[in-house]
Amino acid sequence: MDWETESRYVISVAARLVGIEAHTLRYYERLGLIRPERSSGNIRLYSEDDIDRLRYIKALMSDCGVNLAGVEVAMRLMQRMKDMQRQMEEMEREIKKIVLAEMEDVMEDIIEDAEWKEV
Repeated sequence: MDWETESRYVISVAARLVGIEAHTLRYYERLGLIRPERSSGNIRLYSEDDIDRLRYIKALMSDCGVNLAGVEVAMRLMQRMKDMQRQMEEMEREIKKIVLAEMEDVMEDIIEDAEWKEV
């Protein structure tokens, strides 16, 4: 989604949506768990993705009993898994391109052989 058209929330609204205090959001930002965009006036603007991430952090801590250090590790692992998934998808696309190109070459060879035999 485009930055200008995506919904953004100021810190008080984001805190209310997630069910945590605004000072906790600022603390999470200092720890690097969340990185909201900033307006030209330096106001924190939280996206829907940020809200989802905050809900995930809250669930890890409250529902699963994970401490902040564990949340940091879990978030890094999740990002690494996403990066690896993206790399695998790119490799699959490249493999498909190579296979299609090879198939085209084989088909051209077959057609050339068939034409040569007809002559």
